[in-house]
Amino acid sequence: MDLQNFLLELETLIDKYLKCNTNTKENMKFLERSLQELNNQKEGIDQKIYAEYLSGTQEKEEVRNWLNNVQSINSEIQSIKEELGRKKYLSCEDLGKLVDKKIVEAQELLQKGSYHRGIIDKKNFKYIILGGGVAAGYAAMEFTRQGLQPGELAIISKEAVAPYERPALSKSYLFPNEPARLPSFHVCAGSGGERLLPKWYEEKGIELILGTEIVKANLASKTLISASGKIYAYQILIIATGSTAVKLTDFGVQGADAKNICYLREISDADKLVETIKTKQKGKAVVIGAGYIGLEVGAAMTINEFDVSMVYPEPWCMAGLFTPAIASFYEGYYANKGVKIIKGTVAVGFEADSNGQVKTVKLKNGEVLQADIVVVGVGGSPVTALFKGQVEEEKGGIKTDGFFRTSVQEVYAVGDVATFPMKLYSDMRRVEHVDHARKSAQQAVKAIKASEDGKSIQEYDYLPFFYSRFFDLSWVFYGDNVGEPVLFQDIQDNSTTRPSSTKPKFGTYWIHNGKVVGAFLEGGTAEENKGIANIAWLQPEAKEDLLEKIGMLIAGLYGSDKPLSCSII
Repeated sequence: MDLQNFLLELETLIDKYLKCNTNTKENMKFLERSLQELNNQKEGIDQKIYAEYLSGTQEKEEVRNWLNNVQSINSEIQSIKEELGRKKYLSCEDLGKLVDKKIVEAQELLQKGSYHRGIIDKKNFKYIILGGGVAAGYAAMEFTRQGLQPGELAIISKEAVAPYERPALSKSYLFPNEPARLPSFHVCAGSGGERLLPKWYEEKGIELILGTEIVKANLASKTLISASGKIYAYQILIIATGSTAVKLTDFGVQGADAKNICYLREISDADKLVETIKTKQKGKAVVIGAGYIGLEVGAAMTINEFDVSMVYPEPWCMAGLFTPAIASFYEGYYANKGVKIIKGTVAVGFEADSNGQVKTVKLKNGEVLQADIVVVGVGGSPVTALFKGQVEEEKGGIKTDGFFRTSVQEVYAVGDVATFPMKLYSDMRRVEHVDHARKSAQQAVKAIKASEDGKSIQEYDYLPFFYSRFFDLSWVFYGDNVGEPVLFQDIQDNSTTRPSSTKPKFGTYWIHNGKVVGAFLEGGTAEENKGIANIAWLQPEAKEDLLEKIGMLIAGLYGSDKPLSCSII
């Protein structure tokens, strides 16, 4: 073959190679970008490896090996580029496989590099509170009371704001006139304490690490790893991750991903709901669920002049706490406000318009509701997945003792995630309410500091307390709702149990084994509310007929300046 024919044949082969190698060229570009990322990582790690960031010789050796591997892949990729330039590879398949192999190696090195950079940049704290809700803020305040040095404490939260009083989100945050906005309800405003603004944490030397999601917790090594690869080390950890809203998409409800189907847990959820309310002014709202969120949001949407329907599967609202008699009052009150109550059914599907926004709600009973907004409040689930298999669990939460210590040394759990001993009832319970979040956080910090000082404190002795406010109504509950309920009313006006009453006032005691173990009161005075708390705590023996006749008077007597402490009513 003469030279001219050889060159023509070679040119044909090269053209064929270049045409079939489009994907390999694209992969080569991706490989070069990966290499640039690796070299950026290498530069950052090179500058710090021999400083005092790596305490262990094994860590240093692992990083040195990584640096050598990065250097090697640099050389290998450079060789591929040179050989490609000389058109040495005439087999698309061979070069494609080689480039693919190096892409995999580069990605593995990038992942390891992120981990090593995390170790080098690891931030160390004596105490870390994981979670930025109510419990975190009250724990921080308690640390400062007990004695805290600047730099010892960090709060890591995926939310972008400092801890705040979450109950405001389903109440005044949604009001059309003078709505609550931060900083007005930062903790500890909800309990009448000082509002802890971001500047407060700065002044106390507490690091707020906001907008940061922790994706891995290693309790054995006492480290937390963020989504960005950052590593946080602690000596003592307080798990305060709270709950997340249960979503209809979790159950595969058809169309549950449509726009304007809202949930309410964090301030970002509330902001989304507020914007939707503004966009869909005076439209139709469907509220799914009749617990705290359902009742409070149902009231707020009515105040915003929406046409509201409430849907729930239970035979009456707030079925976990209310008796049928209590629920009947509130359902009647809501109906008088124009709210349509639909009980005993669930949403089985949603239909969206051409813009993807919800327009109808299909119910299991066959009814179809028009909707501009849907708000779902069907419960919460404790956020414990990070710790599965690492701590002992019970009743859906992380098992603790009366000091909120978990089964892992120097790890505490508070608030919604903690299953703790309820001394009053000799039972292990998990409580989802702001009052317990506050008090359990304070108890854990007291226990931590007492242990450090070689002292002891009393075990957590908690009286369950729940409350809610909607429209012009306000109720409180203390104790346990087991046994026989006894309804009582205002002895001066027996019309106050009617939904049409302008000033509703009534209550219920629960009698179990001859003793009052729980008490509910709507429209009570501060003295009467204090009284039913004392009664639920003391658990006096009582007669049903007496409570029914003078239950309100008894509440006032137990809450007076010189309260009764009788063991018998």
